Amino acid sequence: MTGHRAVTATLAAAALALPGCGGGERQDANEKAATFTVEVVRASFPREQRLAKQFEMQIAVKNAGSETLPNVAVTVDSFSRRSQQPGLADPERPVWIVDEAPPGGTTASTNTWALDGLAPGQTKRFRWKLTAVEPGSYKVKYTVAAGLDGKAKARTARGDSPVTGTFAVRIQSKPSRARVNPETGEVERLEE
Repeated sequence: MTGHRAVTATLAAAALALPGCGGGERQDANEKAATFTVEVVRASFPREQRLAKQFEMQIAVKNAGSETLPNVAVTVDSFSRRSQQPGLADPERPVWIVDEAPPGGTTASTNTWALDGLAPGQTKRFRWKLTAVEPGSYKVKYTVAAGLDGKAKARTARGDSPVTGTFAVRIQSKPSRARVNPETGEVERLEE
């Protein structure tokens, strides 16, 4: 019994000594609980699109207040659609493929990109290169946040919160015309 107790005591002491196991500082501990004024100064995404063609979506956010934002983040909730087909392991189906996301903006949150701090009067641009893969009419919704952890809130100069926007997009079912260049073997898109 003595050996069993010694092993149990040693394992218990080791478990207590392990750093980062469920304790420590909260993830949002360094995010200031405040409301920051922002302005979307540019939001663009082509209204008419074609299958298999790449398009750029851009959202530019300006700090319209007097304090620096900890982060400026944009969440886009419409790059996919939910299929109603029963029995699918994952019912989310892409509408656009994200070919390029905002550089340096990747986060652990789904469909959220963030750029570090935004000083008063400064503007940061979020740019995505997306390829349309599902025909139809869609509403692409986005939300701007002042941080990633929920303590820092964003509002417009009018006091609207949350800061949101929408793009109405129609993806035509006919893909762009293309051909393979016989000399280079590269796919070339033909003018429409």
